Amino acid sequence: MNKVIPLFAAREIKKTQEEDLAYQAKILAMDKLELLEEMVRFQEERTRIGHLTPSLMIRGQSLFKALEEKAETHELRTLTRSYRRHLDHELREYKLQSRRQD
Repeated sequence: MNKVIPLFAAREIKKTQEEDLAYQAKILAMDKLELLEEMVRFQEERTRIGHLTPSLMIRGQSLFKALEEKAETHELRTLTRSYRRHLDHELREYKLQSRRQD
């Protein structure tokens, strides 16, 4: 399988991952309520844009991982794990589609 992705996609993902370091630091300082509020903002932004961008996917992975780790109920842990895995899948698909467009 070809593991090469177009340069523009690779640059976009790398830039987003670098920006995500600051976002990760921000969410690590949040308590559970703040994380839940951030989740609502995340969902509102996704709705406003209409689709998942690479930036949203990467930020969402960090957010939902933090929520999963701080979840006090099995249901919330399951929900956040499921959504994080969905974002992992979407990011893999984005990379795959970027390869196909070459």
